[in-house]
Amino acid sequence: MAITRHQYRIYIKATPEQVWQGLVDPAFTRAYFHGTAFDSAPQAGVSYRTTMADGRPAVDGTIEVCDPPHRLVQTWHVLYDAAMEKEPVSRVEWLLTPAGDGLTRLDVTHGDLAQSPLTWAQVKDGWVWILDGLKTLLETGEPLPAETRDVPVVSDDAQGDWHRAQGIECNNTTWEMIEAERTPVNDEEMLRRAYAATYHWARAKGRTAANDARGQWLLAKVHLLCGLAERSLHYADACMTLCHDHGLVDFDLAYAHEARARALRALGQEAEAMEQWAAAKAVPIAQDEDRAILEGDLAIGP
Repeated sequence: MAITRHQYRIYIKATPEQVWQGLVDPAFTRAYFHGTAFDSAPQAGVSYRTTMADGRPAVDGTIEVCDPPHRLVQTWHVLYDAAMEKEPVSRVEWLLTPAGDGLTRLDVTHGDLAQSPLTWAQVKDGWVWILDGLKTLLETGEPLPAETRDVPVVSDDAQGDWHRAQGIECNNTTWEMIEAERTPVNDEEMLRRAYAATYHWARAKGRTAANDARGQWLLAKVHLLCGLAERSLHYADACMTLCHDHGLVDFDLAYAHEARARALRALGQEAEAMEQWAAAKAVPIAQDEDRAILEGDLAIGP
């Protein structure tokens, strides 16, 4: 559901055997992998360690799969940064596939990053340089220019950026479940995704009161779809309180009224529901696109 892995694909003008050698041979890896290399040849089921040319530790873990020249799977535990060293172990998979005309397709997946926001943020772009470096070295015999070989710096906002990405993903996938068939299994998954979205947005970089209000609105909506009208009203009231406390108007205020109207009607409070419905329709909406979305949602009664 959430963004817990990074995936990459690159085509290299080399055979799978040559690409495999580029992945495991220190003579190659030190030229493109930030000067690091395996301390010993990787073997399935055996722990490994990579170090820099000066002997400083880089990464350690266990080789889970070693099937040359097709597949390499390794757990990944950072040693070169004290903060990232404290994060849980993640996993990197390399998959080499012949692609015709002397090409090899290399797929790389760095997963199990849900609890490792610092590692997630650093490797996101770091892998791009590494794969470009591998391709350049194998195809030309020369490494990328030294001035481009920078290890990405993890900013102080890495965790906030990570939570923001998770929040966006969780919110989007909640809507997939909102539009799905209503079943007990789908309803449970929808609730989990909605709660996950609000959890991550509460910790996201650049979060505003509007983000908080929209999270409460989302919780009101999914609980109503699950037939939990009282809980829906609870979150609709929370959304309205945020709008009042932080001066939120326009789109957010209109939808706070809309959420309250639907929950109140589900609870049999028809008169109050219609008052909220009228209030939603009366809120001025500045943007034409926002107004069209609201009018579409309000085209039928609560």
